[in-house]
Amino acid sequence: MASASNHHSIYDYLLSTKREKGAGFIVLVDPDKLEEREAPAFAERCTAAGVDAFFIGGSLMHSGELDRYVGRMKLTTDRPIIGFPGSVSQLASAYDAVLFLSVMSGRNPELLIGQHVHAAPMIKRFGMEPIPTAYLLIESGRMTTAQYMSGSAPIPGHKPDIAAATALAAEMLGMKLIFTDGGSGAENPVSEEMISAITQTVEIPLVVGGGIRTPQGVASKVEAGASFIVIGHAIENRAEDGAYVEELAEAAHGAVAHPMAKG
Repeated sequence: MASASNHHSIYDYLLSTKREKGAGFIVLVDPDKLEEREAPAFAERCTAAGVDAFFIGGSLMHSGELDRYVGRMKLTTDRPIIGFPGSVSQLASAYDAVLFLSVMSGRNPELLIGQHVHAAPMIKRFGMEPIPTAYLLIESGRMTTAQYMSGSAPIPGHKPDIAAATALAAEMLGMKLIFTDGGSGAENPVSEEMISAITQTVEIPLVVGGGIRTPQGVASKVEAGASFIVIGHAIENRAEDGAYVEELAEAAHGAVAHPMAKG
């Protein structure tokens, strides 16, 4: 089993996972939906199924005991546990790293830089690795929680050129990841056309999440150029089904990126 402990940073681990496996598979855990007592067994099942990392986050995360929650997961997995915070209140010192997210699809200054000013001293105090990440919310057929809570309009799903230009600006600003997301329970996942447009424009890795539910869906996103696939909602609904998670992970690891794609 690959372990993040063999790498200098979590970001290095992610890059090497992509290099070695073609793409990485990440499970998004929402502590409001997966109870703390269930988290260790869930983490163990996912690790055995070949998951490469965990994101922890949720738009309405009320759990005040995040450190304990993450600590219990760490008892059963050696995979990195990375914070995917919606606000400063969702930071926890137990994370191995945190996505330092800027919602670049919208124009809400609080989510472009405002929250970051409050979060940065805390992240430094924790000694936690920040991974500068451009978050691009993509229109998915209906309003998602992410759209409502962020108060920002998503990039239209049929405008890959806008997504590619936004990703390019993010890369020029020094971001290390692009995260295109349809939002939790998205009706339509991010299109292969948009994934391809982005990965032919930028060198940094592309993370794709939202509305992906099948191994075929995972493979098609990787073939279009995605470096990492994130699934949360679909796995929450089948939390006991290790075979399903294994099929999703194998689809990510077994697919080959389109020869035109970079990142």
